[in-house]
Amino acid sequence: MLLKSLRLLLLLFQVCTCRDTLRSNQEKLKDEDGGLLVSKESNFELGFFSPGNSSNRYVGIWYSQSRVSEKTVVWIANRDNPINDTSGVFTINRYGELVLYAYNTETSPIWSANVSHPVENSSTLSAYVQLLDTGNLVMFRNDKDVIFVWQSFDYPTDTLVPGMKVGMNWKTGVEWVLTSWKSQDDPGTGDFTFRLHSWNINAISQYFIYKNLSKYWRSDPEPWPNVVRNAEEMSYILGYNTNELTIMKLKFSGLHQHLVWDAGEHQWKELWSSPKYQCDWYGHCGANSKCSTDSGNLFECECLPGYEPKSISGWNRRDGSDGCVSKRMGLSKCGNGEGFVKVAKVKDPDPSKGALLKTSMSTKECEQECLKNCSCRGYLSKKIDGVRDCLTWYDDLMDILVYTEAGRDLYVRVDKIQLAENEQGFFRRGMLVIPVLFSLLALILINALACWLLKRRGKIKDFMEVDELEESKRHPELQFFDLNTLIAATDNFSYVNKLGEGGFGCVYKAELPNEQKVAVKRLSSSSGQGVDEFKNEVELIAGLQHRNLVKLLGCCIKGGERILVLEYMPNKSLDSFLFDKTRSFLNWEQRFDIINGVARGLLYLHQDSRLRIIHRDLKTSNILLDAEMTPKISDFGMARIFDGDKLQDKTKKVVGTYGYMSPEYAVYGRFSTKSDVFGFGIILLEIVSGKRNNGSYEDDYSMNLIGHVWHLWKEGAALEIVDSSLQSYQPDEVLICIQVALLCVQENPKDRPAMSSVVFMLTGETSLPSPDQPAFVFAKNSSILADPKELYSINDLTITIMEARG
Repeated sequence: MLLKSLRLLLLLFQVCTCRDTLRSNQEKLKDEDGGLLVSKESNFELGFFSPGNSSNRYVGIWYSQSRVSEKTVVWIANRDNPINDTSGVFTINRYGELVLYAYNTETSPIWSANVSHPVENSSTLSAYVQLLDTGNLVMFRNDKDVIFVWQSFDYPTDTLVPGMKVGMNWKTGVEWVLTSWKSQDDPGTGDFTFRLHSWNINAISQYFIYKNLSKYWRSDPEPWPNVVRNAEEMSYILGYNTNELTIMKLKFSGLHQHLVWDAGEHQWKELWSSPKYQCDWYGHCGANSKCSTDSGNLFECECLPGYEPKSISGWNRRDGSDGCVSKRMGLSKCGNGEGFVKVAKVKDPDPSKGALLKTSMSTKECEQECLKNCSCRGYLSKKIDGVRDCLTWYDDLMDILVYTEAGRDLYVRVDKIQLAENEQGFFRRGMLVIPVLFSLLALILINALACWLLKRRGKIKDFMEVDELEESKRHPELQFFDLNTLIAATDNFSYVNKLGEGGFGCVYKAELPNEQKVAVKRLSSSSGQGVDEFKNEVELIAGLQHRNLVKLLGCCIKGGERILVLEYMPNKSLDSFLFDKTRSFLNWEQRFDIINGVARGLLYLHQDSRLRIIHRDLKTSNILLDAEMTPKISDFGMARIFDGDKLQDKTKKVVGTYGYMSPEYAVYGRFSTKSDVFGFGIILLEIVSGKRNNGSYEDDYSMNLIGHVWHLWKEGAALEIVDSSLQSYQPDEVLICIQVALLCVQENPKDRPAMSSVVFMLTGETSLPSPDQPAFVFAKNSSILADPKELYSINDLTITIMEARG
């Protein structure tokens, strides 16, 4: 009895005894038995486990609970080939291979270390694997060999423990990388990899995180500590620390963490991690730009000196991923006065993008090295290990991040125009060193003289407001263009590129360096419109997005120049089609589409946009047509934001165009959405008839189009106004348009329909009310006006009447 008890105790002792070694074809770790390898000092364990909420089984290595109470897996054998039950067996087979298989599948391993040792007599095979206290699983050929033939450290998964490394063996081409899990429950190979790279064997190293094949994050190119660099390999080894336990981990989200174990709180604490912020993501602002999280700007991206956004529309959406291109691409030649502009305290551009490294070269020599090569984009001089080296770039300057304190100065190559602009800026800043008394005295005299001159010319307000605009060139949804770029794009505002002229000034066709065609609207110095109107258009239309509104791409404010950059409309304005008989005419289908498009655009302004807007200058010359003849409302210089549909009666100016202004606005200065509805009614009549409202009519009943149509409507002959150039049309649609137009131009603004009703009426799916007499219906022999000619003016002339009666 006693003997049996001793045998039982001995058996239990053998089962509980931990081992760190597994020998060939004799010993097996079976999942169903809970088999484990435990390192000598019980730092690490190897066995079967299921991650998270998964039921799949994997062979892995993790910290023992005596070291880390939180289950922390640091290596997995079969990460992409799980076993779906507990039939797994981990062993060295008779061929000397370290394998994992399920029952009855020994000849087809689920995973193998791909190390075999062919021998003549398998019974003499003595290969074994051992789990070391470093967490490294190593395999030896036999007991006599001291050099292992395979190790788990050569095949990292998502975690780096002290003694492991990332990098590359130059000779064999083997690369040690961290690869993220697919998810918290799936340790399979994920989308992210962490690598140590160098663009050549002699260059300094930098870390990258890749998402699949694309760069996701990049460290500073630095001589990092613990980096081994020799003729055989370049690698980073996570160092040992006797006072704390640290690991590096690449999470399935792409976050790279350096963690330390807090034994007091029984959890991993983050020492640092990346990427964290928008600017950390590789190429967040694209090529030839810099990203600044702490700049205070609403948009973190900014083009480098001499560059402008490649995609203005993307920039307006605060998407800088397309980067920047040279402002004067192809316009300046090499050796024509170029120089460099300093961009201070930045992360080095990605040196793997066409960079060359030359050692023992001074900063001045580095500048000359870049200047003598026309392909050089910029240079950076840096001191490494006491030696000053020169980095020059011959491709796009990529992944530049602005630092608040650290970083180095990058010198970007620019042409002579940009260089002159920056030198002027430097000169202005240099004026600060003039003695204080002289500066103040000069400033007082200059300002006094300027104010006196400007006040005499009535321009003091404009001057102050332009100054305000120049100092706040950061509208959140607007791109600010360089004046020289627009001068080059319009061929110095050439007459050949002139598209038209209005009360604002001239409009020019332009082509930006990225080949995008735009319209450039330049405020004339003799314009009746001023800074108020310019600011108004910038602030209102910049935030509007609708297919029937012209998109404002940006503006330029330089000295006295005030310029708007708009999307290009190749078919110009609606009035040129309606009233210029030398141009091709519009068929009825096109006209009806234009009517509906203008109605939808106006409805968006009045009701659906985030800023509810009254246009106040709606007319056919302000309806532009794109390549597909889609109508787009333009010219928001007179527009105003409104609250509800209340009549406004505190306007300082009456602005608009004769023939389109509603009576309550023209006479009393009161405007509302119904003022725009009136203008829409006029446009509708002009589209149907092909005649101007202020034209000349042969009958004795009226002196404008409104009166002429009203007379024919009462006589039941409204179709007589249809444009004679229309060979065919839909009578029902035309009559609906005429009736809607007459409803829109009724004298009492309360009787006019809202644009939501107008859009619905134009569908023809509802019965329309009968219109009352329109406004401005005067017989030719009427004595209401002393001089009938006073009602006539050029149709596209915008007027401003000061101090309206109210």
